[in-house]
Amino acid sequence: MRKIALFDSTLRDGSQAEGISFSVEDKLKIVQALDTLGVSFIEAGNPGSNPKDLEFFFRSKDLSLQHAKLVAFGSTRRRNTKAEDDPNLKSLVHAGTSCVAIFGKSWDFHVTDIIRTTLEENLAMIEDSIRFITESGSEVFFDAEHYFDGYVANKEYALASLRAALAGGATTLVLCETRGGMIPSEVKRITQETIALFPNVDFGIHTHDDAGCAVASSIAAVEAGVVQVQGTLLGFGERCGNANLASIAGILGTKLGCDCLCGESLERLTGICRRVAEVANVRISGNAPFIGKSAFAHKGGMHIDGVQKNPHSFEHIDPMVVGNERRLLMSEVAGRALMLKRIARIAPNLDKDDPVTVSLMDELKRLEAEGYQFEGAESSFDLVIRRHLKMYRPYFTLVHYQTIGSSPYADPQSGATHAAVVKVKVKGESAITAAEGEGPVNALDRALRKVLEQFYPTLTSVHLTDYKVRVLDSAGATASKVRVLIESTDGKESWSTIGVSKDIIEASWFALSDSIEYKLIADGVEPSGE
Repeated sequence: MRKIALFDSTLRDGSQAEGISFSVEDKLKIVQALDTLGVSFIEAGNPGSNPKDLEFFFRSKDLSLQHAKLVAFGSTRRRNTKAEDDPNLKSLVHAGTSCVAIFGKSWDFHVTDIIRTTLEENLAMIEDSIRFITESGSEVFFDAEHYFDGYVANKEYALASLRAALAGGATTLVLCETRGGMIPSEVKRITQETIALFPNVDFGIHTHDDAGCAVASSIAAVEAGVVQVQGTLLGFGERCGNANLASIAGILGTKLGCDCLCGESLERLTGICRRVAEVANVRISGNAPFIGKSAFAHKGGMHIDGVQKNPHSFEHIDPMVVGNERRLLMSEVAGRALMLKRIARIAPNLDKDDPVTVSLMDELKRLEAEGYQFEGAESSFDLVIRRHLKMYRPYFTLVHYQTIGSSPYADPQSGATHAAVVKVKVKGESAITAAEGEGPVNALDRALRKVLEQFYPTLTSVHLTDYKVRVLDSAGATASKVRVLIESTDGKESWSTIGVSKDIIEASWFALSDSIEYKLIADGVEPSGE
């Protein structure tokens, strides 16, 4: 089995994405997750660029990693200076990592017009810097920045930059498609031509997604002979992002038969991606290949019929291979067979002709006529089934809630614009609490969980990750009925619930309370409401 090393740059290149900022604690958590997944290298930042990265490298010495090696990242020495006098290079040595990534210019235009030095001095900068690091005892990967553009503009100079890196002692030459504008066929051609000129040298690929080709170009480079693929696990990075390593791992493992996770199973992929997304505070796109919630979702008609008869008919792999799951979406066009399949999870003894099944189908159609749409909120539909089958006992009873807004905002420092008061009855006992939030729904969500956590501690891990509102009848203007769809998570699993009402706060309440009850049912908590 061919081995391909994944080099994750979430903590360095990924942190350059708009809206992304990692604390030191965040970085340590992501390192542990990536190591569990089985990546080979984790580029953790530039220890010379800021105090946060410096602290991370100091604290990372206490980490016990099973698979990954930490990599410090930095540039070549400054022009017209000595490597041993360059503070950035000295900080790379002090970081104490066994591997260091040094980037240098391979495009003559960047040398003359951007860093404004001579072509000869740039080659000396590359060689001197790498030699300084290797002599300190660390292995060096050379990131040939803008290599593909440089190769097209001045092939001989781009190749000279690689020779300079080898002369300094680099062990892997990483060809960087930094602008992200090359198409995969060009990346493959240039990679093949380059590797042919350097026998017995290890090559890597680093692509950006400005033309939407980062994953395809990385795979093309693997086919051309590289043994290391750089990217970020969820694809985020500067501008349009980096190559998505989740997609690349899925392709390498299921399509090309490569070991890219140090022998670990791809079954960890979806779970680890969700864990990293939580730490990064980003939402994984539903249609993300391999790991998205909708990656193996089917709705109605021949697709559902096909996968029920043979999943191979509409699925390119078994979703369990990458730790995901098949979802057959509930809707009025789904058919009685799918309804029965959903019911079977709760009441396995019902058949398709049972009057209860028929009545549930009628209930589904009635609710969808009112504006409910369960294809994206199966968790709410599970509660509909339980209520219809008399298998539902409430975990709490609402006494009342109230939301309060103010303008100007009462607390501009915290960002709170609203407050909510929620009173519930649990175990015959009334409880009331208040919370502030950024908007009425956020305040209501916080207050609800706050008042229930004293009875159900498992709710402390739950929070909302998405909130959508759709007006169902625009002709009604501000009196229109709205549909609220929320997505919740406990850091391990995610689920969606729905509410419909002419009152947006009430619709939100329906979705929020369903979310709480679904979580408690999933955890096997015994109901204790009224």
